Amino acid sequence: MSNIQELDDTSLPTFKVERVQLQFSISSDFVAAQVANNVLVLALSTGRILRIDLDSPSDIDDIDLPKKTSEIGLIRRMFLDPSASHLIITTTLGENYYLHTQSRQPKPLSRLKGVGIESIAWNPSVPTASTREILLGVADGNVYEGYIEPSSEFYRNQEKYLKAVYRVPDGPVTGLWVDLIPGRSDTRRVIVATPNKLLHFVGRIGRYGQEGSGSIFTKLFETEAPTLHEVNRGVQGSPSALVISPDPSEPQSTENEDGERTYAWLSGQGVLHGRLRTATASASLGNTVFNNSKMISRSHIPASENVIGRERPTQEAIVGVALSQWHVLCLVEGRIVALQKLDERVVYDQVVLEPGQSALCLLADQKKNTYWLFTTKDIFEIVVTDEDREVWKIMLKSHQFGLASQYAKTPVQKDAVAMASGDHLINKGQYLEAANIYGKSSRPFEQVALTFIDHGEQDALRRYLLTKIGTYKRSSIMQRTMIASWLVEIFMSKLNSLDDTITTKAQLTENTNTAETIDELATIRKEFEEFVSRYKTDLDRQTTYEIISSHGREQELLSYATAIDDYNYVLSYWVQRERWQESLDVLKKQTDPSIFYKYSSVHMIHAPTEFVDILMRHPDLDPLKLIPALLNYNKTIPNIPLPQNQAVRYLLFCINALHTTVSAIHNTLISIYASHPSPSETALLSYLSTHSLSNPPPYDTDFAFRLCIQHSRVQSAVHIYTSMGSYASAVDLALKHDEIELASVVADRPSSTETALRKRLWLAVAKKVISQQGTGSIKTAIDFLKRCDLLRIEDLIPFFPDFVVIDDFKDEICAALESYSRSIASLESEMDASAATAESIKMDIKQLDRRYAIVEPGERCRVCELPLLSRQFFVFPSCQHGFHSDCLGRKVLEGSGLTVRGRIRELQAQIGRGGRREKEGRELDALVAGQCILCGDLAIKSIEEPFVFDADDGEEWAI
Repeated sequence: MSNIQELDDTSLPTFKVERVQLQFSISSDFVAAQVANNVLVLALSTGRILRIDLDSPSDIDDIDLPKKTSEIGLIRRMFLDPSASHLIITTTLGENYYLHTQSRQPKPLSRLKGVGIESIAWNPSVPTASTREILLGVADGNVYEGYIEPSSEFYRNQEKYLKAVYRVPDGPVTGLWVDLIPGRSDTRRVIVATPNKLLHFVGRIGRYGQEGSGSIFTKLFETEAPTLHEVNRGVQGSPSALVISPDPSEPQSTENEDGERTYAWLSGQGVLHGRLRTATASASLGNTVFNNSKMISRSHIPASENVIGRERPTQEAIVGVALSQWHVLCLVEGRIVALQKLDERVVYDQVVLEPGQSALCLLADQKKNTYWLFTTKDIFEIVVTDEDREVWKIMLKSHQFGLASQYAKTPVQKDAVAMASGDHLINKGQYLEAANIYGKSSRPFEQVALTFIDHGEQDALRRYLLTKIGTYKRSSIMQRTMIASWLVEIFMSKLNSLDDTITTKAQLTENTNTAETIDELATIRKEFEEFVSRYKTDLDRQTTYEIISSHGREQELLSYATAIDDYNYVLSYWVQRERWQESLDVLKKQTDPSIFYKYSSVHMIHAPTEFVDILMRHPDLDPLKLIPALLNYNKTIPNIPLPQNQAVRYLLFCINALHTTVSAIHNTLISIYASHPSPSETALLSYLSTHSLSNPPPYDTDFAFRLCIQHSRVQSAVHIYTSMGSYASAVDLALKHDEIELASVVADRPSSTETALRKRLWLAVAKKVISQQGTGSIKTAIDFLKRCDLLRIEDLIPFFPDFVVIDDFKDEICAALESYSRSIASLESEMDASAATAESIKMDIKQLDRRYAIVEPGERCRVCELPLLSRQFFVFPSCQHGFHSDCLGRKVLEGSGLTVRGRIRELQAQIGRGGRREKEGRELDALVAGQCILCGDLAIKSIEEPFVFDADDGEEWAI
């Protein structure tokens, strides 16, 4: 601690007195002054009052009292509330005036005429419109309660009421203070100061009607007895004052964390100062305040020296006092002396006034934390800079390490506090607490570690290392790795020690309570897991495994492996111990596909259902890489029924849910189905029936066929042949294995247009059936073959044995002969009908040569209405309609399609070129005169044409 003085920031002095240079000249002397909320009020000997806003010093209010100084006397005192809203002026002749901040006309306080005001306690709520309830201390010992409300009416009293509420029998009331008690809105604290007495009141106030209608402090003074602090009377006329500390300029800038203010009472004995506590009960609050207060006597302040270096024979009294957040400022012998509140050490002593020069007052701005000294000619500002810079040292010396750390500002200061705090705790034997503190200090690592080791404090060492590792940067890889590894060793030793303790206690007596040790074991284990989770990147994997394994801590091994995501280690651990449920729990949390592939075989053997459940929750896996595990499972457990076969279950999931078309997956499923010892082919046939419709099928047909043949799956092999369209091979295979029913089903598969193929297939089936029946039951074979309508008895006769008895199929032969007879009769009937039809056609042809039509002389063309005989024409005998050739041709062109129209024009062009064109003429006549345009297809097509066209006159249709 000897080097603590060197740790202060001395860039700027804490206190500095500066003379204020006014921007204007003043010819008269100052007689009074006040400062509040950055507003400076000066009273001149001429009766003028200057109100200056220090934020804009050029803006000055020059105010005169209503009467001359010869009538009312000089201004003796001024009182300005903390918000600078209300100013009360008192003169030497007992006149009192009130001035509001928004006014430049002081108003007389008629009810206070002749009252010498010495002090005022402003209302804690600090209003701006009115003063609300205030207390005034006067020279005769009375305390008045008043309520001043500014009014623009000249003859109206400014005071709403004025009432004497208390009297101090001996001397003037030199100081008053009122404040609120937190949490008790109807309770007030009142401090009354006289030259030799300090009275502390706490009590409830009264409320009567509306605000300002009556006294509220009367009840308090009448019902409550004050707590009294009294000192010996000093020299008559000794200075006396009561001052309160300013508002905190920032959080935690005062000595009190709860925001309590401090007070200072100047008396003939010196300066009594202390905290205005609020947390104590009201009855003992005054005693608490005074008992914890300290007196700064005059002798505590060093005497000033004269010009030849010798001290003055007598000491002058302290004539002024002010409070900053951390210091008591005293005006004594023309010097400003600052004393630290906490240890009353003098931290500043500066001569300000010239010999013989007296001061008016020493003031503090409670809102802005500025400090001022006034004389009759000059104004001085006491500039305070970083006044809490030494607080941490004082707290450190008094072993208040928490506060010392709070007020230490630089890292070096905080480190000094940490080291001193750690040393103190070590001396008290509080090793765990010291470990936390040392871990944040710069005390040499080896020194602290050896201290804990020498004292056998492994728990403290563990806590120190846990704290210390967090102070190293990430770049300090070696240091962090070494400390982390050491911590693993310490954790393992501690856990083993606790296990041994539990085991030993259990062996010694059955009634021994080991619950506390078990709880501690759980706590240390949790602490280790948190440590590993936080500092896993600082641990070397192999080293950590070796340390934990050397202590035989299996659970901690798993915790570490899980923390570093070494799931291979965790899984191999559980697999080696055949703890399948634990290994499955680990697998459930995995997302790396390689983990599943690696441990798929062993889990398919020992926990197939649960493992497949997990696989099905991971559709991103590659089923191809799981095929070896599935085949191994099927080989190891061959007799499991297919519905319970987990390999089949997973493969079906891949096919049906994931819609995989990878042939290897389908081939694997076919392989398992085909190789299963069950004789049933239901599952395999169901699969083949579902997927054989695809083109191409998702499986290898050659591979599937070979498997079916290898494992005698005839129905499946036949199905594969059939799906490929190889019906002949399918029938041959079925017949080869005596599957006649199956062969007959396949023989019916070809379409109805492939009758030759169907007949050939059924002949093969018939041959097999007849050969199997032999001569024993030809009748049965004939009945079976009736299922095909393509076979005739003559087709089957070659297959019968040479010595078969015809009686066995005589009925069938007779039926066949009868069928042939009926067919011959039917053919004869058809031939007769055809001959009759031919004869009828011949008759029609002969009659065509004799057809004619009669054209009357006046017959007209049905198109142009001109005489029909005027030029070449056509007449249709069936309907007797006649048309000119050109008119008929034009109408046919208009109503025909593009093809017919083009052909007609082409034929017309060819005939127009001359020459013999009989063939073209006949074709043209057939196209033009093929049918009547009024009775044939052209007439039907014209049904959609309107009766009236746009070119026609619509009036012709009018009725």
